[in-house]
Amino acid sequence: MSDSSIQPVYFIAHFTVDDAEVYHQYEKGFFPVLKPSGAKFLTFDDNATVLEGERAEGRTVIIEFPSEEALMTWWNSPEYVELAKLRHAGTTTHSVSVVHSLPPR
Repeated sequence: MSDSSIQPVYFIAHFTVDDAEVYHQYEKGFFPVLKPSGAKFLTFDDNATVLEGERAEGRTVIIEFPSEEALMTWWNSPEYVELAKLRHAGTTTHSVSVVHSLPPR
């Protein structure tokens, strides 16, 4: 296993809720699917401050995963793939990003 695979990574997503009822179904299923990955839901913000560029309306979430492998296992799990269908149906996703930690020194 490479050093980068055991460093925490940060999952950042920004999306606009288009159908609150469908999104609520996604929210209800989200944490039970996330929990087995060992991730920490760090924060969400419905009114993030953008210092440059244009801000798309919506919610920004930040989740810490223990490794990129853990994140990708969660992202590609049958449970999340199925749940994500609700996110796709109920939101417009503007970005999904993976930010890596600094490597050990």
